Amino acid sequence: MLPKPRADLKANTADFERLPLVKPTGFREYDARWLYPQEINLMGLNAVGLGMATLFARRGVPKRIVVGHDYRSYSAAVKQALMTGLLAGGCEVHDIGLALSPMAYFAQFELDVEGVAMVTASHNDNGWTGIKMGLSRPLTFGPDDMSELKSIVLNGEFEAKTGGRYIFVSDLAERYTKALTNRPKLKRRLKVVAACGNGTAGAFAPQVLEAIGCEVVPLNTDLDYTFPNHNPNPEDMKMLHAVSAKVLETGADVGLAFDGDGDRCGVVANDGHEIFADKVGVMLARDISAIHKKAKFVVDVKSTGLFTTDPVLIANGATTSYWKTGHSYIKRYNFEHKTLVGFEKSGHFFFNEPLGRGYDDGLVSAIAVCDMLDRSPGKTVADLRDALPKTYGSPTMSPHCDDEKKYGVVDRITEHYTKQKESGGTIAGQAIRDLITVNGVRVMLEDGTWGLVRASSNKPELVVVVESPTSEANMKAIFKDIDQQLSRFPEVGEYNQKIAV
Repeated sequence: MLPKPRADLKANTADFERLPLVKPTGFREYDARWLYPQEINLMGLNAVGLGMATLFARRGVPKRIVVGHDYRSYSAAVKQALMTGLLAGGCEVHDIGLALSPMAYFAQFELDVEGVAMVTASHNDNGWTGIKMGLSRPLTFGPDDMSELKSIVLNGEFEAKTGGRYIFVSDLAERYTKALTNRPKLKRRLKVVAACGNGTAGAFAPQVLEAIGCEVVPLNTDLDYTFPNHNPNPEDMKMLHAVSAKVLETGADVGLAFDGDGDRCGVVANDGHEIFADKVGVMLARDISAIHKKAKFVVDVKSTGLFTTDPVLIANGATTSYWKTGHSYIKRYNFEHKTLVGFEKSGHFFFNEPLGRGYDDGLVSAIAVCDMLDRSPGKTVADLRDALPKTYGSPTMSPHCDDEKKYGVVDRITEHYTKQKESGGTIAGQAIRDLITVNGVRVMLEDGTWGLVRASSNKPELVVVVESPTSEANMKAIFKDIDQQLSRFPEVGEYNQKIAV
């Protein structure tokens, strides 16, 4: 049996070679991320694999699992060590090789396998590794699953079993590509910049886009795990600037920027301007709800209020629920409530049947953008963006607040606005129309202006976002009110950035 993991081992020592190193901080809310090998070694990955097998046994889930890896210099070795632990726990392991995260999720359905363990650090810098896990398709681990896995691994509560079996699946990439492209070609010949940041998506995205009828302009699609240009991250300004320049240089209809493991896709319009993911979501929701009347959507609480105030969505009978920020939360809500699409502001989009299978796939999102353009003859992406009602919004502002204090502060802010609403109080002369308290508090005023205060899931800070559909003055007014309330708490520190009021 594996020894109980330790958190204090150093490389280039005998103990590092014979004991598992697992730093507890690597177990995050939805997945696992470690610096390799400083925070986890290969024996530590054995321990995580054996811990996963133990968790499957405890939950009564068949121990059959898809495993893949992203394109980093060490990801294959990390995967091999993880699989050793899974096999020691009696798992049937289906190895799909080099893959995108959505390819691993697709394989769960294609191979009729319950579990998934995708070795990827997503868009993180080199030196990071991680694992995205699930035991019930199409869902991935949430906080309770991660907490139980962490306890099993760190306490060495392993259950080794015989009967492990290894199966290499050599044609999964072809099956995935065929599933995405087995459809009518676009009627409109779109010129598309496919930007992959030299990450894993470069091996798959250009071929898929070409197969549906796009003229593809490749940008950093050669795989290079040194990431010589920028990180493959559609929120990285270096990546967005590169995509913008290529779109303008080539006269492309749209730029599509894929992250390191291919589960997100950023959008740059034909005029070179990035469109934030929640606004892309509204554009797609307009297009989709015109076909699927009375469509139901779910978005996270950081997303634009246009999902509920946009006149086109209202005319189409679309309804939208706001839910907790975090892709595992949105994915689960989307699955359990059978909404048509879930949109998260980070760019994770979840398309349910008949548009998808409920998991986040950047290529499915990219195809949806292309289909939207195909159904809008004579219109550009910029036209569709500019047709949205104007809003005045802030960036995400994050005042420091210690982990052990941040949730208490948010609870007290929620209490304040609850009492203010009940007493008929106003902000900038407006009554509070609604409070959404599923994840912090989102204060909504009569004209649709809103402000959000929540605790960050993974940093010692709060998250503050404000938006108004009517004026910059109202946007600033609700932020001023929120900021005044936060200033009452000495435990709330400096903001990382702050709008002027």
